[in-house]
Amino acid sequence: MSKLSEKAFENSNTSGIESHRQQEYSLDQRQTLLRIAHDAILSTREGGPAVDALSSPALLEPRGVFTTLYLLRESGRELRGCVGYAIPVAPLYRAVAETARAAAFDDSRFMPVTLDEAGRLEVSLSVLSPLVPITPEAVEVGRHGLIISQGARRGLLLPQVPVEHGWDRETFLEQTCRKAGLPIDAWRNNALIEAFTAEVFGDRDSDLSS
Repeated sequence: MSKLSEKAFENSNTSGIESHRQQEYSLDQRQTLLRIAHDAILSTREGGPAVDALSSPALLEPRGVFTTLYLLRESGRELRGCVGYAIPVAPLYRAVAETARAAAFDDSRFMPVTLDEAGRLEVSLSVLSPLVPITPEAVEVGRHGLIISQGARRGLLLPQVPVEHGWDRETFLEQTCRKAGLPIDAWRNNALIEAFTAEVFGDRDSDLSS
């Protein structure tokens, strides 16, 4: 897959990126996806039924998605797990259920979520646009997430990560290389750079808390 020039990216190949600047999912669809994430975790912990299939075309479309879990404590919230698919391998509703379960029980950085914790989890979903090759100069901090790959190594960082850490574009590229286990300057040396945007929403959004 050949890299695109900055001009080509902005003008000729933006259909997969530009559309995600606007809200793609309705309030009802967002609430449904968040409910699916919570239900998937609780059903796994309690041995309940699997998530039912849905009829909404938007939620049946295969999409990449990351599910991030936070545990709510009196002192604040803390990261409790994050797992996702960069590539659209399943319908969105099912990908949300699978990544929510994996974030709760299979993230190797944490012990599995307990039943008590399951009732105190805050869910955040990042639904990814299709991947588009991009040049380093075209990367926009706060807008793009990145995947950098070379050989069998691949690293991904979501769009919100550089904003949270106060990184500039070059640092964002370097840290994505580091995530892939590559030299931090691999982005200058023929590594494949791909961009995506993410529609991010979660339990803490005021319009979704009702």
